[in-house]
Amino acid sequence: MGLFDDEYYGGSGKRRGFSERSPRRGRRRSGGYESNGRRSGGTRAVAFSAILASLLTALLLSGLFAGFVLPRMNTTAISAGANPYDRIVQAAAAVRPAVVSIVSHRTAGDTSPDSAALGSGVIFQKEGGKAYVITNHHVVADAEELQAVLVDGTSLKAKLVGSDVITDVAVLEISSAKVAAIAQIGDSDTLDLGETVIALGNPLGLGDTLTSGIVSYPKRVMPVSLNEDGVYDWEQQVIQTDAAINEGNSGGALVDLDGRLIGINTMKIASTGVEGIGFAIPINQVMNTAEELLTTGKISRPYLGVYSLDLNNPYAPMDEEQVEELKLPKEVEKGVVVLESLGPAKDAGIKLNDVIVGFDNQSIDSTLMLRKYLYGYKKIGEKMTISYYRDGKKQTATVTLGERPEATQ
Repeated sequence: MGLFDDEYYGGSGKRRGFSERSPRRGRRRSGGYESNGRRSGGTRAVAFSAILASLLTALLLSGLFAGFVLPRMNTTAISAGANPYDRIVQAAAAVRPAVVSIVSHRTAGDTSPDSAALGSGVIFQKEGGKAYVITNHHVVADAEELQAVLVDGTSLKAKLVGSDVITDVAVLEISSAKVAAIAQIGDSDTLDLGETVIALGNPLGLGDTLTSGIVSYPKRVMPVSLNEDGVYDWEQQVIQTDAAINEGNSGGALVDLDGRLIGINTMKIASTGVEGIGFAIPINQVMNTAEELLTTGKISRPYLGVYSLDLNNPYAPMDEEQVEELKLPKEVEKGVVVLESLGPAKDAGIKLNDVIVGFDNQSIDSTLMLRKYLYGYKKIGEKMTISYYRDGKKQTATVTLGERPEATQ
């Protein structure tokens, strides 16, 4: 494990002052210049005009500042004279009691550290003797028993309310008897590039750990392999941050300087030569999923019923013989090859080696596009037209979408 020092750089600039100088002028008259009284009156007029011009300029600039600059300033910016480190301390103090460590036991009854996986979570709701914790799906996946450890060391049994692999969000239920605080929910849509954030969680089992950084990018779209086979089959919008996120931080809090929860830490890029690239799920997306999990215990999505392979998948390319068996026209270079047809797709007549190229007259080039169209534009029970090639001929079929089984991706 290495140590990393953060360096802060500050710029400096010079303020330029401006002054107005009015040369003294007089009118030549016979025998000399005008009287001192006339010159004084002219000087006063010039001075009055300069003062008036200065006031008007000041008013104009202040109006422009109030009308155009202030609305664009970060509402969480440090006020003049405030110590930014004090803001971090205050924000951490506000959210810290709501952050828990998650211990996931793969075997029931086995409490040995070797059989447990560690993660983090955030208490976001307290109601009727129960409290509810947000964490990541991958933190609790395949767990037989779950524990949530409060900041004071109290260990509580946790029950899984619901989990969703697509958004990587899970909700747990614990007793609220010793829960001292819940996290204040922020608005991830208002995040600014460069905004200071802090991450709290349980990295490497070191619970109650705080790191700080900035928002490196507020709305980054990252490819994701849902079944971890190295093939990207989904895209996740995330907050990119350089706040240190390590193994065990997953499910923990990403917080702004007002102590508001704006993201759930989910992953980092772990590669030689890569530093400070971590990601959190925006809290607005998390809460939509969490509320549905609380209500129904699952996320309902439409289901087509095909296992597929991309025709031009660079990670698992088809050989020439396999492509020839599909008998595709030469102009067809992209599409989704059906490996197995189940449920709605089977009922609609879709078979092995059919190559899907469109839904409802929309081009479908990959499994990723297939999922994005289904989950983003269709609903359970709706009808959808499938365009596909079979034995070199383009055909269409109408399918009635079902509900995705929980075990099916």
